Amino acid sequence: MPAGRASDAVGLVLAAGAGTRFGAAKQVAQLGGRPLIQWPIDALRAGGVEHIVVVLGAHADAVRQALGAVESVVAADWAEGISASLRTGVAAAQARGADRVLVVLGDQPHLTGVAVARVLAASRRGAPFCRACYGGVCGHPVALGRETFAAIAALRGDAGARALTRWSPVDVDCAGAGAPADVDTPADLGAACALLAAGRALAPVPPRR
Repeated sequence: MPAGRASDAVGLVLAAGAGTRFGAAKQVAQLGGRPLIQWPIDALRAGGVEHIVVVLGAHADAVRQALGAVESVVAADWAEGISASLRTGVAAAQARGADRVLVVLGDQPHLTGVAVARVLAASRRGAPFCRACYGGVCGHPVALGRETFAAIAALRGDAGARALTRWSPVDVDCAGAGAPADVDTPADLGAACALLAAGRALAPVPPRR
């Protein structure tokens, strides 16, 4: 597929975890009238990613119901660690002819479309491994080009993109464009709800055109 088309990138939302610290299926916990899983999906869409695949594992049936028409795949070996989810997602993207994947986590409601758009643009300029950095703290979204797919297929355990030591990541400045904070506990969710109640936006911000 020609570079620069929205279809050259597949957004991967990794949402296979059991949410042990949360004590329930946090992916479907409500935040601002939406399931938690919907926030990173909306960030990908706001950043220009049209094709999105959610990788499920624990609580797959409950999360799938919350997704509606969004495509999903199940990482059968999800309990192995994040590498299983990443492998499954990348395999799904390869089957769709993707040149790159944009990876986000299903429990990150503070991600924005601005950050997604910046990382996607950096990836399209030819960097195999790009990641968002927020004032020195680097995290998601992460863009991985097809050059990395074979190495991802070899990952095992709780090894994510950071284990791809063959490529030095390109750090993309996303300061002021969201944050990579996770919702790991009910207290984290309560803090995000409090931000919304105080009128502070969590909603993905569309990129400037």
